[in-house]
Parts: sequence; structure tokens; C-alpha cells
Amino acid sequence: MQSKSATRHFLDISAIDAKTLRRIVDNAHAMKKAGKRVPAGLRPKGIEDCVLVMIFEKPSTRTRVSFDIAMRQLGGGALSLNHTDLQLGRGESVADTARVLSRYADAIMIRANAHDTLVELAKHASIPVVNGLTDKSHPCQVMADVMTFEEHSGPIKGRTVAWIGDGNNVAVSWMHAAARFGFTLRLACPSALHPEDEAMEWARREKAAITLTTDPEKAVKGADCVVTDTWVSMGQSDAAKRKKILAPYAVDQKLMSKAAKSAIFMHCLPAYRGHEVSSEVLEGPQSVIWDEAENRLHAQKAILAWCLGG
Repeated sequence: MQSKSATRHFLDISAIDAKTLRRIVDNAHAMKKAGKRVPAGLRPKGIEDCVLVMIFEKPSTRTRVSFDIAMRQLGGGALSLNHTDLQLGRGESVADTARVLSRYADAIMIRANAHDTLVELAKHASIPVVNGLTDKSHPCQVMADVMTFEEHSGPIKGRTVAWIGDGNNVAVSWMHAAARFGFTLRLACPSALHPEDEAMEWARREKAAITLTTDPEKAVKGADCVVTDTWVSMGQSDAAKRKKILAPYAVDQKLMSKAAKSAIFMHCLPAYRGHEVSSEVLEGPQSVIWDEAENRLHAQKAILAWCLGG
């Protein structure tokens, strides 16, 4: 077991230096090329004896399956638990849960409702904690997205990505990635759904090449990649209002035509055709969404290898 001071958490892209993030993405590319059995040179020594505990406060397809299989392909094991399976569901503290799981397992991945839960878990855990999604960020998704961009379009440094729609948790992780990987990010969000001030202030401090507009066409013009997300996330009760606000931000073929001819389209899924994106774009030749979904597996193998390789 690592000492607490040496524990490598993967909580946010913003919390990790650019050189380390670059190494993780490079390892993800290598792991994908290696296939289902990750070679010894790419996985931590002794990982065959390691177990990842996965905690889900929200339903999941890609996060649940990709983390489970990632750990297996690295040679270890995984245990998946819903929030209600734990004493957390009956009021046991996050801190006590962290302390107990640290005695049993080798790493924890949590898909949490509140970012504070993730932070509290990491504060009291003596094993690595990985952010599988919170209300504030989704770093594993964007690491896979960076990997996917580079597969199709070459190095992401110096390129331009356009985010269209809600300035949500995924958008915030794209902001973090823009600063760390050195690309330009143009955010087109309705004024009522801009990213949180905290994220914008962080980007300014980091001198990230980020612009914010309410005009989707302005954001997409000449971009190398166009990204969007669902308009209504799990647990949001204002669906009708959000759909009305976001209707002008639908990504259709007309909007995609404003991007560079070689531009790709990404969406973290699940996607709702005819809402945030047209079927023509989602199923079209510029869409790389299935590679993007697959790359969650490989990016998470690389993240877990880094966390457990200290």
C-alpha cells in the first residue's frame, strides 16, 4: 500500500501537471495498440493482486463497463457497488467509508452526484481515488477525448476545439485540458448556462486559450473538432426550460459545415438525436463517437496504471 503522502489521486485534469497528463495519454495510445492484454512494460508491477472498488451514485454504462474491463485487462480485479449497497446509503460518513475501503482495496473510482463527495473521499483515503464523474467535472472522459482527437487529427497542441451547448461538467474538463495540453477552446453557451465563474477564473489564471461566446457559428468557424453533450443530465428537473434555451445550439450539418473540412465531431454519449445533435451529424463521416467511447477503456487503463504505479 502506498503511503498517504505518495497517493496518486486522479480527481481533475487541473490538479495534474501537463507532463504527467501527456505521459498518461501516450500510454493510453500504447495500450490500445497492445490489445486486450496490457504488456508488463505498460502496467504497474503487482497489479495482478490489486482490486478497484467502483462506487456509483448515478446510473452508468460507459464508465461502469470501461473501468471494470480496464482493471481486468491490466491484470487486476474490480468490484462494482451502487450507493445503496453501502452504509453510505444509511448515513455512514464519506470519511469513514474512505478509511474502511482503504483497508480492503487498492483504488477507488466514484461516480458521484456532488464534487464535494469526491474531495472528501480522497481526503480520507490512503489509496488512489479516481473521479468517474461529478457535477463539476468529468476528467476521464476528456482524457479519452484528447486521445481520440489525436488518433484522427494528430497532436492536439495548437489546434482548435469548439464546445457547443451547456457549460457543464464536461465543458469544464475541456477547459482544464485546453490549459494543460495547449490547444484553443471556443465555448458557445447560452448566457444562462455559462461555465461556473470558478472554472473561468481558473482558466484566466492559467492563461488558457479559451474564448466564451453565445454564437455557435463563431465558435465552430474553422475548428478542428466540434463537441457537444446532452441538454438534460441525470437529476436535472428543468428539462423543458433547458431544451428551449439550448435549441439554437443544436449541432446539425449546417453548423458542422462552418468547421474545418477535416473537422471531427465528438459526443460523450448518451446522445439524443434531433435534440443536441442531428442524426446526420451523429452518424455521418465526421463523427468519431464510437472510437471516443472505446477510448474510455484505454484512457482509463492508463489512468489506473499511473495511479497504482507510484
